[in-house]
Amino acid sequence: MSTLAQQVAEAGLADRILSERQLGNLLGGGDARRYGLVNRALKDGSLLRVKRGTYMLGRRYRSGAVHPFPVAQALVPGSYVSFESALAHHGWIPEAVFATASVSPGRKTLRFETPDFGSFSFHPLAIAEYHFLTGVDRVEMGKLTAFVAQPLRALLDLVALRKEQWAGIEWLTQGMRIDEESLLELHRQDFAKLKPVYKHKAVNTFLTALERAVKIARNREDGQEGDVRK
Repeated sequence: MSTLAQQVAEAGLADRILSERQLGNLLGGGDARRYGLVNRALKDGSLLRVKRGTYMLGRRYRSGAVHPFPVAQALVPGSYVSFESALAHHGWIPEAVFATASVSPGRKTLRFETPDFGSFSFHPLAIAEYHFLTGVDRVEMGKLTAFVAQPLRALLDLVALRKEQWAGIEWLTQGMRIDEESLLELHRQDFAKLKPVYKHKAVNTFLTALERAVKIARNREDGQEGDVRK
């Protein structure tokens, strides 16, 4: 084990994602010494560079595998995982998703390719002020955490990104292969809390149409009229 990996492990940070400043505070000494320790650890694999200035110990020095969602958080602080990545995480779509896609607070789409954690993309959306994290949960993943969109928020983010128009519930159940039962589990408050989130009228039109379609589908299933489940 390298000197750096040993010091990180002894500090109880073996499973953490570390900034350059955290490493510097932990290692102490002058800049040249810290630079040498980091470079040696990178060369022998005991330290991995997530991106410039952000690091994690190599796999053999951690207690378990690292989920890509917290890595996405480290790549672009302030972002949250959404789109197909969050839908697959919640079991709403059957396909495996091999890249992690997030909504970012910036103005540019960003992409990262990492040899150890896969591909990441970050997309800005037109979201109303103070509603960036509406419908987003803080999720613990081992000793790390990530912000992950709830299913309906992830779906609406995808609609906003692709500029999709409402084309009937079949686009969801057949095109995206979302189980209708998942849609029927949505509550009135799930729809209500997302209505002030998006700046684009088309997204809100989609949300209203989906709420109406869920109501019709539930009435059909129940065999009686009623409102979206409270």
